[in-house]
Amino acid sequence: MSMRSIVTLAFVLSLYCGSVTAQGTGDSLRLSLQQCVETAIKNNADVQRKDLLKQSAHLGWTQARENMIPTLNADAYHGNNQGRSINPYTNSYIDQQLSYANYSIYSSVTLFQGLSLQNAIKQNKLAFNAASYEEQQQKELLTLNVIMSYLQVLTNEDLLALAYQQQGVSNKQVERLDIRDKDSAADPKELNDLRGQLANDQLTVVTTQNSLENAKLSLAQLMNVPYTNKLAVERVSADKAPQLLYDANAEEVYKSASGNLAIVKAADLRKESAEKAIQVAKGKGWPVVFLSGSLATNYSSAGTLQNLVSTTHQAGSSYVEYNGSQLPVIEESNTYAADKIPYTKQLNNNLNNSISIGVTIPILNNFSNKNKIAQARITAQDAAITANSVRIQLQQNVEQAYFNMTAAQNKYKVLKLQQAAFKESFRVAEVKFNAGAINSVDYVVAKNNYDKSNINLIVAGYDLAIRIKLLDYYQGKPLW
Repeated sequence: MSMRSIVTLAFVLSLYCGSVTAQGTGDSLRLSLQQCVETAIKNNADVQRKDLLKQSAHLGWTQARENMIPTLNADAYHGNNQGRSINPYTNSYIDQQLSYANYSIYSSVTLFQGLSLQNAIKQNKLAFNAASYEEQQQKELLTLNVIMSYLQVLTNEDLLALAYQQQGVSNKQVERLDIRDKDSAADPKELNDLRGQLANDQLTVVTTQNSLENAKLSLAQLMNVPYTNKLAVERVSADKAPQLLYDANAEEVYKSASGNLAIVKAADLRKESAEKAIQVAKGKGWPVVFLSGSLATNYSSAGTLQNLVSTTHQAGSSYVEYNGSQLPVIEESNTYAADKIPYTKQLNNNLNNSISIGVTIPILNNFSNKNKIAQARITAQDAAITANSVRIQLQQNVEQAYFNMTAAQNKYKVLKLQQAAFKESFRVAEVKFNAGAINSVDYVVAKNNYDKSNINLIVAGYDLAIRIKLLDYYQGKPLW
């Protein structure tokens, strides 16, 4: 890879990675940026918690809507009684063991409660939308962190490639002087100077390799997957140089962020939800108008029917006088048998229903509702302060990010000029050194200046890419 390719590749802004499928290169597991982001979102505990909070908020919204539905409940009681009790059929006292059953079904619906139920629906809907934006915000922050970590891996890959190239240049010079030394044509001091430079370049390779593995470790931790040194990332498109003129100023970035960023929307919705909670609390201080109805029946083992068995006629105790004689009055005597009323027949006979409309007027309830209204107002004020603080913090963050981006642009411009100058200086020094016109000290100084300028340019390029990507995030642009 040429030095020009390395430097160009360092300044990537296009983060679109066409493939979404892991590719194996030898024993390496090569992941795209999109895969890294998706894996991190899938495994991140904070994202999972935000999702659970969103689900909980959705249940609250669902329950608020379902509170408008009439209630419907049923009761069924079975029991046995022994001793003195009342016969439900004759309403007289009896002293016997009996079994009984009561069945009922009843329903009630709130017709009016100061619009408390309707406002509760709106409050919980706003809370659910806020929870959804908070989950989105968590995903966006995680995505941004993954992108920065991903770019850090690419930074160290480019630095490692440069370190190997620097080592190769020094190695060739040592080999050249070794050959001359065998012919006693080399200066021992120059040879040892270059061997020292080679060792320094080898140390740079080791250090950069360690930095690369550390960057991979950080990326693996963000994805919450086990670290392996086989982890590798796909190279992103290298068709763009760093963006030296950003398409918006700090004020425009903030304006876009305040209107689009999930954290701002979530804070505003939390504020609106808290304001609705005040109306909910006020509504509970109004009279409650409700409609209710019921259907019931019962059974008792004491329930019997008296059925006529026979009729007889016989002289009774009363009499009438006829022609001076007392004649007894013939009376009719009926004999009855008590038959138990069947279970199902009792249930049918004892059916009863009712419907009613009522009003409950809250008058004095330990001032609980008054205090709930006051507490709701405090919560709303806190939510308003939070929403305002989010905007203030966002504006400060945007201003700082824009300043950092501008500083990174200026630094990159200077380093680019410096790298071009040291590149030409090293080219001349290498030609002169090979021709024996300068000593090893001058050559090593020129090489070190050029190597350092390349490293600084690579780091500055990726730093600028990160700064730009952060501003893109604030404007709600796609992060990859």
